[in-house]
Amino acid sequence: MPDPVNQKRPYRSPKRAEAAATTRARIREAATGLFTEKGYTGTRMKEVAALAGVGERTLYDAFPTKAALFGHTLGVAIAGDEEPVAVPERPETLAIRDEPDPERAIGRTVDQTTDLLERAGDLIMVTVEAAGADPDMRASADAGAEATYGVHLALATALEERGALRPGLDAGTAADTLYALASPHMHQLLRRHRGWTQDAYRAWLRRVLITELLAPH
Repeated sequence: MPDPVNQKRPYRSPKRAEAAATTRARIREAATGLFTEKGYTGTRMKEVAALAGVGERTLYDAFPTKAALFGHTLGVAIAGDEEPVAVPERPETLAIRDEPDPERAIGRTVDQTTDLLERAGDLIMVTVEAAGADPDMRASADAGAEATYGVHLALATALEERGALRPGLDAGTAADTLYALASPHMHQLLRRHRGWTQDAYRAWLRRVLITELLAPH
């Protein structure tokens, strides 16, 4: 049985860890640009390596497949960091669900959604566009949609329990409304296709969700 006191622990160099994190960041930046511009199927790993300024072996050591690279890039974009905590379980998400003021809860949801879509919306749409041709992307799109709807349903249920939803609106329909209006598809239409500013999109989403979901004062 190993001695837990005297057993040697692997040495982890802070400088090496920092260098690896910097390399991953360069790879993510390159991958994001190429996936967004060329799509999933049109992006080659060697192109990512060249744009990131790393060798192909370095890239494959970190991400053995294109699916692994895309999954990492999308996951960090969604979360905003490399911490292994899913968005639904993050303190900021749980705090929104527990927010006692319904309008503040909606406002905080809009802020979180807008920031997430600004970081990850284009990549999320890559999964949607490639889902019909690639099973990995189909699985990614389905998992992302399910997780997103779960967050919306949890908030809608909390609002319903507080009696904050407008008359005749149940939690399921409220969650569906959130799911549609705060979707990456709507963000893509307004921000990318119609050229709305981030502030204009944020203000519109907050206004329409309060109107559609909450009981009048």
